Amino acid sequence: MAIRSLLLPLALLALAACSAAVANLEIGFYSKTCPDAEKIVREEMIKIIAAAPSLAGPLLRLHFHDCFVRGCDASVLLESTEGNVAEKDAKPNKSLRGFGSVERVKAKLEAACPGIVSCADVLTLMSRDAVVLAMGPFWPVALGRRDGRVSSATEASKELPQPPATSLCSPRSLPPRA
Repeated sequence: MAIRSLLLPLALLALAACSAAVANLEIGFYSKTCPDAEKIVREEMIKIIAAAPSLAGPLLRLHFHDCFVRGCDASVLLESTEGNVAEKDAKPNKSLRGFGSVERVKAKLEAACPGIVSCADVLTLMSRDAVVLAMGPFWPVALGRRDGRVSSATEASKELPQPPATSLCSPRSLPPRA
């Protein structure tokens, strides 16, 4: 059971490591432009998880869904427009939670460092801190992601794993207990 609970954070860590190599991400990316960025995110996350402990998993899932479509670019946060249905409104994303928390943390960062920290990095830090606050491991996060400007429900529906892939570890797929 403990191994299964670590699989998703480890998968996201591997995904983040691969992304860092490709995107020139770095530890301490905001050290000069917004030195308290990680502290601000952590302090808000402590308040958010204290008020709603069940939100840790959904915030990690929100990040997972974002990274699966076009990479970790916060495109899952973009709203649909008259001519485009965004990822957020794709069927697999209808049950995502935590958008209000992301807005809350982003607002705190904007008050401290306007226009500096990307939404993609906010979502990445929030998911890491959600894991840590749920008694999971801590890992340093390389930052410097740029926000995506394209968000497509069609891409989300195509790229996200379908439910059979995510139910492999469900109790129904396990043999009966002896």
